Amino acid sequence: MYKQKLQAKAIKMVEEGATVMHTAEIIGVSRRTLHRWIESARTLSEEAVPVPLDDDEKGAEMDDLYEPPRSGPLAGLEPSQIENLLLRAVLADLKAEGWAPDSISNRSKCELGERLRMATGLPLRSITGFLRISKSSYEYHKRRLRYDKYADLRKEVRMLFDASNRTFGYRRIWATLKRGGVKVSEKVVRRLMRDGGMHVIRPNKPRKYCSYKGEITDAPANHVKRHFLADAPDEVWLTDMTEFALPGGGKVYLHPVIDVFDGAPVSWRIGRHPSKELSDGSLKDAIARKRKGSHPIIHSDRGVHYRIPSWIRLCEEAGLTRSMSRKGCCADNSACEGFFGRLKIEFYHGRDWRGVGANEFIERLDSYLRYYYEERIKKRLGWLSPKEYRQSLGYAS
Repeated sequence: MYKQKLQAKAIKMVEEGATVMHTAEIIGVSRRTLHRWIESARTLSEEAVPVPLDDDEKGAEMDDLYEPPRSGPLAGLEPSQIENLLLRAVLADLKAEGWAPDSISNRSKCELGERLRMATGLPLRSITGFLRISKSSYEYHKRRLRYDKYADLRKEVRMLFDASNRTFGYRRIWATLKRGGVKVSEKVVRRLMRDGGMHVIRPNKPRKYCSYKGEITDAPANHVKRHFLADAPDEVWLTDMTEFALPGGGKVYLHPVIDVFDGAPVSWRIGRHPSKELSDGSLKDAIARKRKGSHPIIHSDRGVHYRIPSWIRLCEEAGLTRSMSRKGCCADNSACEGFFGRLKIEFYHGRDWRGVGANEFIERLDSYLRYYYEERIKKRLGWLSPKEYRQSLGYAS
């Protein structure tokens, strides 16, 4: 039979935070045996009956157990005042209704003790004295109380979700945490977001801006054919015009050029009218930034901006190959439409734009597009931003 000292040593090691497996290896017993010792000690602790004390002994014990706080608003309280404070806290605790310290288990005492500490601010010594439980037993059960191990992570997930204006899903939240050094499963992040009611904005699809004015010129062939992939930058560009309606009645228009290599906007123009200055201007900016010797395909829908002489001349002078979607087939330019959809979900929808004028809106939109290129991470790019991805491959950014 094992000696009682050996059992006591093993139980003490577990109470002080050692794992059952580690303790069993050191003591030289099986984990099953050690679990049996712990359960036996717990039963004896909960069934122990306190020795009756006379009034003088009780008074002496009270003075010894209730150590008045040395600082703070409770400093200098008498033992009787501390006990009165604790009793009032017990009565205020609905879960403790009808409880008496001598008639509940040590685990229940610990649960009550934690609530009393929050309610009164008293030190642990006063709490354990009032509940008639030793500090070691209290700490033993405290470690075994169910707690939310994701409490800090919940706060961080909420902060990231709110900072994204409720646009980041669990995958992007997970990737952002990973970039910050937090190791956690995607499923955990998804569950925390679901439990916290963090749902991404899904607005109703509004009527989109249409620049189609009929077949005013011959349309070039569709060279992309929905193959929105490229091996390097400046191989295939996409473009289109989109509209933002402001509460005050004004409208703002965006015309970007998107590189299918990484889905990044390589250039853009923003204005209050859907003019050729926006379309031609953004194309000029993209041409100025492209790599030397590159001759991208520039794909668009059949809008009027891409059939006028100035657009055609810019493409010919820069050696670009024009490409157009089939008539009435928006899916032929779906990658560009997808860019607009993400942009509007993350930047435009779900925000209160009342009181924001067109000029301020244009400034904010321009800032978002810079953020999209420089900082917004994408799963397809290995959770890097387009700028970081290009730099990692040695392309000048």
